[in-house]
Amino acid sequence: MTRTELAWLRLHLTPGLGRVGIRRLYSAFGTIDDVLAASNRAWREKASIREKVTAARLAPDDRRLTEARRRLDPLSVRLLAFDDDDYPPPLAAIPDPPALLYLRGTLPCQDSLAIVGARHASDPGLRLTRELASDLARHDIEIVSGLARGVDTAAHLGALDVEGQTIAVLGCGIDRIYPQENAALAKRVCESGAIISEYPPGTAPLAGHFPARNRIISGLCRGVLIVEAAQESGSLITADFALEQGREVFAVPGAIYSPTSQGVNRLLKEGASLVTEASDILSQLWPAMPSRHSVCACQNFAANLDEDDAKVFVLLSETPCHIDTIARKSGLTPMDVSAILLHLELQGGAEQRPGMHYVRGRFA
Repeated sequence: MTRTELAWLRLHLTPGLGRVGIRRLYSAFGTIDDVLAASNRAWREKASIREKVTAARLAPDDRRLTEARRRLDPLSVRLLAFDDDDYPPPLAAIPDPPALLYLRGTLPCQDSLAIVGARHASDPGLRLTRELASDLARHDIEIVSGLARGVDTAAHLGALDVEGQTIAVLGCGIDRIYPQENAALAKRVCESGAIISEYPPGTAPLAGHFPARNRIISGLCRGVLIVEAAQESGSLITADFALEQGREVFAVPGAIYSPTSQGVNRLLKEGASLVTEASDILSQLWPAMPSRHSVCACQNFAANLDEDDAKVFVLLSETPCHIDTIARKSGLTPMDVSAILLHLELQGGAEQRPGMHYVRGRFA
């Protein structure tokens, strides 16, 4: 742990000093070293910190600081303050960002989507979650979730299935995995991406921590997908945070009489984007992003095509294109294009959509 990280840890462990107070202190004194060097009186007068809090400041040799280091050091935890260059920019832009993040693993620098939902989701819901997460991860979309049972677990696993990257945001200390049954999954998440928390080490997974945790999940991402959520589900809190933060909200529709469908169906009524496959999200948030797997596969596929077939194939993408448009752009007759598209379909290079529209076939 660096000297600066240790200084931030000492400040963060001050009883009664929340993220708002930390930001006021930083604003008043300019650096973490100057914050800690300032007197209790200066804290009160320049940053409006209550006397009870200033009296509880930790000394450099405080046993609580020693205990925190004992918990953090074996896990190679890094501390990211809000002024750190590596602090995630999307999170820094939300109205109430964490003052300090505890990080295990590495935060990837790529676009992210949050996937959250019911802890007791149905088997079809879990299957769809895993498939969606895999499809998005193939397009280098980082999957963010909360490591909870059910949908969260399926989302992390879906990304890991295709060697994608994923982030788990905890509602407890970074040294505590909740639920404990996900300890092995947490280890895999750290190896592929990161686990983060804004809570000091040793903090228990109390119910009151999870709403605040949810604002981080949505804050890291460009959008949030809800898969199965009851009427009072915590996932709906994540959706509310997403809307407040200017993120897109997506939802998978559910059976009308299912308790875990009431929340998602209400979101859809209120304007959330309906999702049944990954392309519903990609077309809205990342319309021009190719899959890292498909790029290589498409190149290999195109190399084996004759000239006219290749002309048609390169005009296909994930956005449906009408056969007449393909004929016009390729310079071929509609009859020739129709025959070529049929040939490409049989080889897996094209897929037909309603109304004589075509998209590029799947290669993964």
